[in-house]
Amino acid sequence: MNYNFFQNKKCEYFPCHKTDNIDNFNCIMCFCPLYTYKDCGGNYKLLKNGIKDCSKCLIPHYDYNYVINKLKEFANKDKD
Repeated sequence: MNYNFFQNKKCEYFPCHKTDNIDNFNCIMCFCPLYTYKDCGGNYKLLKNGIKDCSKCLIPHYDYNYVINKLKEFANKDKD
């Protein structure tokens, strides 16, 4: 069993981003755990009100390992 992939095609927002690869669209990180980090590495833009617009970012939906490694990186920085 694979614990790093989940897809909910019954979700009213599925898919929440435009994609050409719907079969591999991963819903496990429905809300990106990297959202609060400026240097998340994702394709986002900062709106005038200071909120991140991540609508063009697909990292949490296609690169589970990137997100996990980035979280580890941030955790190690916090230790220092």
